[in-house]
Amino acid sequence: MSKRTFPTNFLWGTSTASHQVEGGTHNQWSEWEKAQARSLARTAQRRLGWLPGWKRIAAQAQNPDNYISGTGVRHYSQYAEDFAILTKLHMNAFRCGIEWSRLEPQPGEWDEAAIAHYRDYFQLLTQKGITPVVTLWHWTIPVWFADRGGFAKRRNLIYFERYVQKVAELFGGQLSYVVTLNEPNVYTGFSYATGEWPPQQKNPLLALYVYTNLAEAHRRAYRILKQANPQLHVGIAAQLSDTQAVAPHNPLNRLGVAAKLYAWNWWFLNRIKRQQDFIGVNYYFTEYQDWLGRLKNPVTPVSDLGWYMEPSSLERLLIHTWERYHIPLVVTENGLADSADAHRTWWIDQTMAALESALQHGVDLRGYLHWSLLDNFEWAYGWWPQFGLVHVDRTTMKRTIRPSARAYAAYVKRYRAPNADRGTTP
Repeated sequence: MSKRTFPTNFLWGTSTASHQVEGGTHNQWSEWEKAQARSLARTAQRRLGWLPGWKRIAAQAQNPDNYISGTGVRHYSQYAEDFAILTKLHMNAFRCGIEWSRLEPQPGEWDEAAIAHYRDYFQLLTQKGITPVVTLWHWTIPVWFADRGGFAKRRNLIYFERYVQKVAELFGGQLSYVVTLNEPNVYTGFSYATGEWPPQQKNPLLALYVYTNLAEAHRRAYRILKQANPQLHVGIAAQLSDTQAVAPHNPLNRLGVAAKLYAWNWWFLNRIKRQQDFIGVNYYFTEYQDWLGRLKNPVTPVSDLGWYMEPSSLERLLIHTWERYHIPLVVTENGLADSADAHRTWWIDQTMAALESALQHGVDLRGYLHWSLLDNFEWAYGWWPQFGLVHVDRTTMKRTIRPSARAYAAYVKRYRAPNADRGTTP
């Protein structure tokens, strides 16, 4: 790799989600966890026994406590410590979230303590020279909103609009980047198509309706945010697939892959392309599909979650997305479950090369945010998958910077503009 400098204002950082790190949340997910913990533990071997590391994780995966987010990693109270780590690692950006259920625990009632918390939170980030990239909805919703049908009812969008309007009034002047929705395709798929996540409604037609409602929710949120602060950069974070044909010379194989990519990647983005200042790209794995739609992935290398790892393919995905929309891109999530930190440095090496190559191909790439800063609660998997650049001992809550984090920090130090604040040596 050359010593080519990335754009001066390039965002170098990491990502988190409020429910996964804050602790003490009360929303539809926290209630679902309590109701499903025993079932998830009882069925763990059937669901996860195929993983190469099953013996290592079996005890934890079969323990109901694994599936309760509970106190999280106490980021809500220890955020100053976590921001100090960001500075130590030379980061200038941090993707974080506002927990809607904290801000509006009851309809139309705004929690002043939560408001003060997030105001101080964003202020401290800014004081440290770290740009907040703030997510408004990362799959969790207030219990009262879920009880009214959530995003499955179009009339409920007025409540999301009210929440966005409040955020714009309270924090719009403190922010530069806002992600309205995180991975609406993943949420809709698991919550309404396969029925694995709350509210566990397995109904493909309802899934399509929810998906349509989320597109409308983004469009409305975009208008509200831009009216409040025209300088805001507003977009979504989309989980984009890099599906490839096993037999690229087979027309049926190519057609099947194209159909999958349209349905998963482009359908939603096509409907909001005029209401995006940037596209957030979340990339974790590449899949190889045959002409019958079956996955034929290589056996290795795989992450702790069994996902086939091909980090260099991020370059291809960025180029395809840029050529399709010509809207600036930010990598809003990219990483791997790797508790032993055995593959993460290699992943980062490959990813840095992919980013630089994408830039050289003319992609308007504005930032890279690695998932995740901290080991966190991984939704229906619970606590055993560890994505963090920083390990967290959940007994003591001690933070330990992993070697891969230092490798990433070295890249950031190398590629940030010469006049940038480089922090301290990690």
